[in-house]
Amino acid sequence: MSDFDASSTFRGLPLTPEQDAEVRHYIKKKRQRGEPWETPELEAMLQDMLEPPGDEDALADDGTEEETRAVAERASAFIDEGMDPIENSEEWHAAMEAEAMKGPRR
Repeated sequence: MSDFDASSTFRGLPLTPEQDAEVRHYIKKKRQRGEPWETPELEAMLQDMLEPPGDEDALADDGTEEETRAVAERASAFIDEGMDPIENSEEWHAAMEAEAMKGPRR
């Protein structure tokens, strides 16, 4: 995390300059509209800034090697063997992404 001056950040929180600017911008817009700025939305924003959600890729790596292999095999089924290698690779990656978007099979 970059250096911060606790006396100059919102509520003295350990925010980056970009995060502090985002919070102050949110408050400014709420005040301009005459709306209360101390909202659950602001609290959620601060929570995300201070404790960002975990890495989704790390959550997906919980022993799903067989699932990964199955996805790769299904993706390979979409590939035409007569394609040039670059096109073959691009098609395989596109098929892998399509399979990944479907989510794990249960």
